[in-house]
Amino acid sequence: MFTGIITDIGKVKSLVKNGDMRIAIETSYDTSTIEFGASVACSGVCLTVVDKGSDWFSVDVSSETLLCTALGSWATGTTVNLERALKVGEELGGHLVTGHVDCVGEVISIEDDGDSKKFTFNISDDLKSYIAEKGSITIDGASLTVNDVMDQNGVLSEFCVNIIPHTQEKTTFGSLKKGDKVNIEIDILARYVARLHNK
Repeated sequence: MFTGIITDIGKVKSLVKNGDMRIAIETSYDTSTIEFGASVACSGVCLTVVDKGSDWFSVDVSSETLLCTALGSWATGTTVNLERALKVGEELGGHLVTGHVDCVGEVISIEDDGDSKKFTFNISDDLKSYIAEKGSITIDGASLTVNDVMDQNGVLSEFCVNIIPHTQEKTTFGSLKKGDKVNIEIDILARYVARLHNK
């Protein structure tokens, strides 16, 4: 379990295709404190540490995960939002995040909004009912607040979030461009409320 508060920006060091994809990620974390088998959210995807060095760790990514997330587009040098698993008693600064991606969205537009930037993303139409104005959403592992949801009455809908300068600096949002793919996880509370409503 995670909170959506990014604590490091890593960088893909290498990718090796075997049965799965082994990805090594450079990090400023003290890797001596990361156990083998530990979970790390990598741009919103919960992955298991299988190897490590003094300034990097490796994860194995299945073909299914590569197909269902934006990780399939990663290359050497790709920057990655990182968060270590939540420990009992730690501050819950964002919202509860599982690291299980619901869909891959796309950056539709980026507009200046004061010192912040307004990002608009698309999302599959079947997930729009889980997104609410002022509700929480996770994009590439970052816990964010939804500003608006725009119904397109088609296959895709759109929503927007504002990214303040601090978040632009401390996450990969500072380098996102129109057309980039992102990992989206809807709020777990919205999922359970919808499930109860539909019983």
